Amino acid sequence: MAETTGGEPDDGAAEVLDRPLPDGVRRRVVQIVSDGFGGLTVAELPVQLRQYARFAPNRRAKFAGNAMAAALETDLLFRQRIAEKLREAQPELVGALESGAPPPAADPLDVAAAAYVLRPTGWVKLVTAAGEEALRADAERADDESRAELERLREELAEARTHTRTETERLRTELESARKESESLHRKLRGALSDVKRGEAALRKLQGETDTARAEGQAQVSAAESESRRLKTRLSEAEAALEATRKAAREGRSVEDMRVRLLLDTVLDAAQGLRRELALPPVSVRPAETVDAVEPGRMTPKDIAARALSENDPAILDQLLALPQAHLVVDGYNVTKTGYPQMPLEKQRLRLLGQLSQLAAQTGAEVTCVFDGAELAAPVLLAPPRGVRVLFSKAGVTADELIRQLVRAEPPGRPVIVVSTDREVADGIAKAGARPVASVVLLKRFSRG
Repeated sequence: MAETTGGEPDDGAAEVLDRPLPDGVRRRVVQIVSDGFGGLTVAELPVQLRQYARFAPNRRAKFAGNAMAAALETDLLFRQRIAEKLREAQPELVGALESGAPPPAADPLDVAAAAYVLRPTGWVKLVTAAGEEALRADAERADDESRAELERLREELAEARTHTRTETERLRTELESARKESESLHRKLRGALSDVKRGEAALRKLQGETDTARAEGQAQVSAAESESRRLKTRLSEAEAALEATRKAAREGRSVEDMRVRLLLDTVLDAAQGLRRELALPPVSVRPAETVDAVEPGRMTPKDIAARALSENDPAILDQLLALPQAHLVVDGYNVTKTGYPQMPLEKQRLRLLGQLSQLAAQTGAEVTCVFDGAELAAPVLLAPPRGVRVLFSKAGVTADELIRQLVRAEPPGRPVIVVSTDREVADGIAKAGARPVASVVLLKRFSRG
């Protein structure tokens, strides 16, 4: 007898399965539970299965199979509800199981799965028999597959043997042909070796003669090359000495001519300026007037010293630049970092060069501005303003050294004014005959306009 819908078990509920549920039967049981699962409310489901309530049947069977099988085994009320859903879905199979006469045409796995859910009297035998039937069917199917595989292997073995015999005969024929060809080649090879030996003997003789001739030729070539190199060396030395002599003569004459002409222009301009400044009448000097003495009403040297200008007075710079052929050399960064150090270097340079351009236009003096090249990360793209020469020191050369080179390049007697607060620069150019002026003097001259 089967279980009742009221929940009271019949005699089948006391039966116990003493072995694991066969895999085929277990899959059918999980499918029955999954099919009946969707017809139950969430409250009718065991707590551990409620999270799968909204899953599709196939997805539910895949992910909740173990949980459903465990709940069916342990929860009597849940099994009864699944049994009711099975009665509704397969009434004929359920009726046959409850009457004790399963349909003979039914799948043994379906019968065993339904018996496992319904638990009628003798359900354990049905499940065990279905498992054995499934195992027997699997064994028969495996046996049939093994027979078919064995037959296929036998056929392949027969084909392989036939192919092997054919291939063996072919290889034997090819081997015999290759043996005959090899013997023919051996005979040709022996003849060729004899020819090669004779050729090698003749080649060795020819190589000996060639090596002798090559050695003699190389000796003659080496001797000729040595003589040629010696002559070329002497010729190069003579040409270099001649070019150096010409260049030295040309440069020496050019530099000296330039220095003498510049000094002469300076002296002439100074004389003309002095003549205009003094506006002297025709000479009427008497010998007695050349005696040094102090005449009544004349200023003494002390009076002249008292009227001298201060070292920081920009009028000194005006007086110096008014000298004939004056050359103003400016230590650029020394001036800008004294007057406006807060500005970027590029703006410092532009501001200073603009002011120097105005000063050159006002005074007519030659103006050269020197910047330290070590301050630059890259070459400066700068168009020098009118009347100002802009120079950057080379790598390894400071701006101070470049200023000293400029002063040394001038002829003695030309007025050269160097603007720098650097004491070492001032002392060095003073020894060379130039006039140092502090940077603040130039800045005051700029501010005056």
